[in-house]
Amino acid sequence: MQLCAQALQQFDDTVQVPNYDRSDITVGIVHFGVGGFHRAHQAMYVDRLLRRGEAREWGICGVGVLPGDRRMKDVLDAQDGLYTLALRHPDGTWDVSVIGSIVDYLFAPDDPEAVIEKIAAESTKIVSLTITEGGYNFTHDTGEFDAENPDVVHDLTDGAAPRTTFGLVVEALARRRARGLPSPTIMSCDNIQGNGDVARKMFLAYAALKDPELAAWMRAETSFPNSMVDRITPVTTPEVTEALSSRFGIDDQWPVAAEPFTSWVLEDAFPLGRPAFEDVGVQVVDDVEPYELMKLRLLNASHQALCYFGYLSGYRLVHDVAQDPLFADFLLAYMDEEATPTLAPVPGVDLDEYKRTLIERFSNPEIRDTVARLCAESSDRIPKWLLPVIRENLLADRHIRLSAAIVASWARYAEGVDEDGEPIDVVDQLKDSLVPIARSQHENRTAFIENQSVFGDLADNPRFVTAYLWALDSLYSVGARETLEALREKVQS
Repeated sequence: MQLCAQALQQFDDTVQVPNYDRSDITVGIVHFGVGGFHRAHQAMYVDRLLRRGEAREWGICGVGVLPGDRRMKDVLDAQDGLYTLALRHPDGTWDVSVIGSIVDYLFAPDDPEAVIEKIAAESTKIVSLTITEGGYNFTHDTGEFDAENPDVVHDLTDGAAPRTTFGLVVEALARRRARGLPSPTIMSCDNIQGNGDVARKMFLAYAALKDPELAAWMRAETSFPNSMVDRITPVTTPEVTEALSSRFGIDDQWPVAAEPFTSWVLEDAFPLGRPAFEDVGVQVVDDVEPYELMKLRLLNASHQALCYFGYLSGYRLVHDVAQDPLFADFLLAYMDEEATPTLAPVPGVDLDEYKRTLIERFSNPEIRDTVARLCAESSDRIPKWLLPVIRENLLADRHIRLSAAIVASWARYAEGVDEDGEPIDVVDQLKDSLVPIARSQHENRTAFIENQSVFGDLADNPRFVTAYLWALDSLYSVGARETLEALREKVQS
């Protein structure tokens, strides 16, 4: 049955459908980046509140900025904004819900004015973001806003219709200021340490280039709460779509599947109010940092520890890698020896239990997450998730051999050829420069880490270079699996 508003009452009780009148919901949140993660996470939490009879003024208007977002608009328009969320348990059972919290969707390239006015509307209290790590437009080497980005240059031109998230949001805030309306909260939900702080820095940098007086107003009026978000959400595959049709009778053009586990820790900094997220399991706290460092350095960095070695060893699905005892031992050793020493105590969390749970989550065969997905956009991920662990441990004179090996495995993977000579499709915004650099390391072993735009000055640290070169040489001489065997022996000795 084609998913749409009229079909909701025709699904059987194996499918949870909205029990609320969606026509009575007003938009309070404008969200940029309606992908799988947003639909499995933030939109789901708002839907949970709506099912409780709460948050009717907190409906979501999604916004697409990139050309590829047009498909999301077409799908949501055809399905009255509805989509299916399937939570896949390790035993093969699925919990299936139709989510109704997205009540509008705007495709900015078609009508930027509509997006600007939606944000400028007094009813909009929150602008939220899942625009990926690369969407914040800062350079890796300096961390500063990239004012040379061609789309940013376009948006800063007088009279230009904005193309970027920055241009759209800042123009809307300028209108709110001119109309005497307060600023909405800008809430990042991306996997970046201090995501709210990063968003503040980037939006204020853009605003200062556009209008220094507006930037000063935003500095005083706009809140940018930090958050930690956590739910493994792989790219939707045809198998998910087909299973929903055959097992549950739902014809959904773009469903989303995710693991049962979910977590959201959110800094309570919302001057215009917020949904009562704490009523549906969100931890609303004063300080997010301990939680976000835990997640970034244990979960996200462990994904990088798993993916390059896993791909080079012939694995293509994440659960197959995680179920291999050699890889599970490697991940736990990295987490115990190198990541955990960089973490402060996390209120209410047993770190040993959290680490064991991570291995179980990675091993869930129902998620069918791909190793290639974890390997993608590494130049955004490694500098944010793993390099801080290395730098802190170098300063404290602690172990860095496993982290250095992870970097070496990325360098080997980035050559674009696996151990059998088969091509690897390297997906990275810096692919055109990274792949040639990686291939040059046959002549210059430190070429990859000499790329200062990614690694800063790490190539000047003898202890890191020694550990890195040992791992890279081992990858060339004996391959990924035997390199991990040798690392395991070093850890145990």
